[in-house]
Amino acid sequence: MKAKWLSIIGISEDGLKGLTPAARAIVDNAEVFVGGARHLAMVPEDGRERLTWPSPIRTLLPEIEKLRGRRVCVLATGDPLHYGVGTTILRGVDIDEVTIVPSRSAFTMATARLGWTRHEVECLTLHGRAFSILNTYVQPGAKLLILTDDGSTPGKIANALCGMGYSESRISVFERMDSASEGKVQSTAADWLGAETDDFNTVAVECIAGPDATSRSRIPGLADEAFVNDGQLTKREVRAMTLAALCPTPGEMLWDVGAGCGSVAIEWMRVHPRNEAVAMESNPDRVQIIAANAEALGTPGLHIIAGRAPTAFSELPAPDAIFIGGGLSNGGLIEASWTALRSGGRLVANVVTVEGERRLMDWREAYGGELTRVSVERAEPVGRFTGWRPAMTVTQYSGAKP
Repeated sequence: MKAKWLSIIGISEDGLKGLTPAARAIVDNAEVFVGGARHLAMVPEDGRERLTWPSPIRTLLPEIEKLRGRRVCVLATGDPLHYGVGTTILRGVDIDEVTIVPSRSAFTMATARLGWTRHEVECLTLHGRAFSILNTYVQPGAKLLILTDDGSTPGKIANALCGMGYSESRISVFERMDSASEGKVQSTAADWLGAETDDFNTVAVECIAGPDATSRSRIPGLADEAFVNDGQLTKREVRAMTLAALCPTPGEMLWDVGAGCGSVAIEWMRVHPRNEAVAMESNPDRVQIIAANAEALGTPGLHIIAGRAPTAFSELPAPDAIFIGGGLSNGGLIEASWTALRSGGRLVANVVTVEGERRLMDWREAYGGELTRVSVERAEPVGRFTGWRPAMTVTQYSGAKP
């Protein structure tokens, strides 16, 4: 069994007095402390070595590795494994070498103060992450708990809510919870005064949609108008069927080949916050469109490659699913996609031409899978009357790699 040389202790604003006896014993026995300046100030100076978290935080691991064999105590806020530093550390240090003692998380303390039921609340962090992540979570009636970067973040959240038509949403900002100086600021988004709050804060939002609110479900099939595009867009009904065939599962990776405006990749990522996607597009103007759509729709982590497939496949980890939305006539594209796909992964391709359909029929005959034809007609004005206007018929292939 490996020796447990590293401890990660969750600590709240009440400092050492809030620790359990076991956690206090670990702190008292430590040779080296690692933490932020705020955490380290909670431990009286007694000559023991101290290491302040470096910036960026990812450089912390090599520094901790240098201390292997000594009794190292990392002081973290609340629950170290809930958007905490513990997750970063465990990417490089085996759990068999680590003791973790969590404290009350900011989310736990905030729900207790609000009387919110924890499993009905969406918890997210904007600390060190793109602010536009928020756009995915704002829904009518949603309750959000948000970890922030600093005292300016609550005001930014209020402005964003107003911009999305949620100006009557109720905002509660909890400052330094569990400390003697704990504070609370409450307001609607519309009435937010713009003053900065304490840097150490947690924001609660009860989303209330106004009559002009943007309501964007995380179920695939967003309105076509939600995407900036130049005409290269997988239309709503076909997009919903495409995502159903791709079958996104939390934590999986999609390659969107010939991504157009990025609609399929973006909807894949919106299904679950752990989903990842790569959008490949050779047209530089469309690359800009994809980036804008990813920001607006809350998926800033979308990896965009400006290049032509299959050349763009090089050095990428094997995906769980691939969608070919364009370029199927390129020689070898479907073969290269199939080769790149992990075993058990899904391949979905849409075409609107006879030549593309013939290509998919040949592929299905050789490798199995399913072919589906999708025809959509929309009621549109015909003079003073209404008639059905058909969109181009789409042929869709879907198959799983053995």
